[in-house]
Amino acid sequence: MSDQVVQVSLSQQQDYQFKVTFEGDVPTLLADEPAPLGQGLGPSPVQLLAAAVGNCLSDSLLFALRKFKQQPEPLSCQVRAEVGRNSEGRVRVLAMTADLKLGVPAEQLQHLDRVLSQFEAFCTVTQSVGQGIPVTVHVSDANGVVLK
Repeated sequence: MSDQVVQVSLSQQQDYQFKVTFEGDVPTLLADEPAPLGQGLGPSPVQLLAAAVGNCLSDSLLFALRKFKQQPEPLSCQVRAEVGRNSEGRVRVLAMTADLKLGVPAEQLQHLDRVLSQFEAFCTVTQSVGQGIPVTVHVSDANGVVLK
């Protein structure tokens, strides 16, 4: 039994271009496959998946730090999705790596070890995607020091 249902509607505009409509006042989005299938006029499904993982991880890290009244802003995140062929020869997302960067040096934040050990577990999207695709997460501070 679900606590919530999120609905997204897609309608084909032409070829591989789809208008993505969200609930509420969220602006629509044009999704498109890159050439040669599409024209690359919007994010591809793989890019949308990578964005969802990165956005959710960033939100979870920010939420966890703010619970301790910390100010890590501005956060940034880069997600790499490795696309290749599976054992059946079909194109799949084989793995993802997310590199999150804090906007301040680590020594300015309290409870960082605790936050870093827990924030991923609260990321709805990454925990769901991770059941089928390995997702590796790294966190560094504003000075480039790797914390996780």
